[in-house]
Amino acid sequence: MRKTLIASGLVLASVSAVQANAQPTMSNFSYDYTEARIGISPLTYGAGFSTSIHPNAHITGSIDTEFESDWDATLGVGFHAPVNNWADITGELKARSAKNKSALKSSSGKFGVEVNLGVRQWLGPQLEVGGTIGHINIDDFEEVTGSVYGRFHATELFSVGVTGRFNELYGDQVMLSTRFKF
Repeated sequence: MRKTLIASGLVLASVSAVQANAQPTMSNFSYDYTEARIGISPLTYGAGFSTSIHPNAHITGSIDTEFESDWDATLGVGFHAPVNNWADITGELKARSAKNKSALKSSSGKFGVEVNLGVRQWLGPQLEVGGTIGHINIDDFEEVTGSVYGRFHATELFSVGVTGRFNELYGDQVMLSTRFKF
């Protein structure tokens, strides 16, 4: 019985691999960008970047602050895999450094990790939507987080977006961003 299951699995994998080679999919998303953003309620300022290191992997980083002796900085590695020509599945593993009196209940910086999974989808030639769900663990702060966003690509190199973030270090927040592709 075990040999039959293994053989069936190999046949299915072979068929899937042949089909993938016959019809390659490209998602048409860029993972090479810099970003400037402003958070609303509480008011935060931030910047971020992403750069490809492999056809299906990227390095990402960001920093946000209220300019009140606080910060929320991340640096990590992510993957992206096309579902079809209009959608990607993404995931990231990030190291996180934060100093936030209200969330961390400490006046010193703390280190932790974040892991998330998400999806990006084109709704039209210039409109992208997506979302993530993740987990943050920094010292005693442990939360399941999420975000949803919409991004309008005004040109091939410039886009503007709005993001709703939930259960983050600064609480629930709306972020307005501009992104520059390089």
